[in-house]
Amino acid sequence: MFIVDYIKTVYSTCKSLLSGMRLTGYYFFHHKEIITQQYPDVRLVMAERFRGEVVMTHDEKNEHRCTGCTACELACPNATIKIVTKQELQPDGKKKKALDTFVYHLELCTMCNLCIMACPTDAIKMAQTYEHSVFDRNQLTKKLNAPGSKLMEGVE
Repeated sequence: MFIVDYIKTVYSTCKSLLSGMRLTGYYFFHHKEIITQQYPDVRLVMAERFRGEVVMTHDEKNEHRCTGCTACELACPNATIKIVTKQELQPDGKKKKALDTFVYHLELCTMCNLCIMACPTDAIKMAQTYEHSVFDRNQLTKKLNAPGSKLMEGVE
């Protein structure tokens, strides 16, 4: 019984190996069919639903939609997002919480999209970027709000 099982295993292994080698041999002799893309020259076109990294959108006036509510920070399962807020004095004399810094740790992000779904003002979205290789890990910590940016009018 042991010998029969051993022979069946050897046979199926050889059959699988020859099947793979047949495909390799086909591409070796029919090399006019290009199956490998030259990466730096030919960039991948990602699907629309691809989740790359979190970005904060700004308009042409350098305005964003983030109110600093920290809903995205609370929704993130592994503390990828850190919202730093400040108190701004309104024209009517009241103080209001406003976004100071939106810190995003790309090295911790699992691209789960929970922060995007939690954002009540659609201030952040997932980008199509997929090239995140760097030599220094500190470059993966990003400040998403642009310098000098402010909240859009009408966003509460």
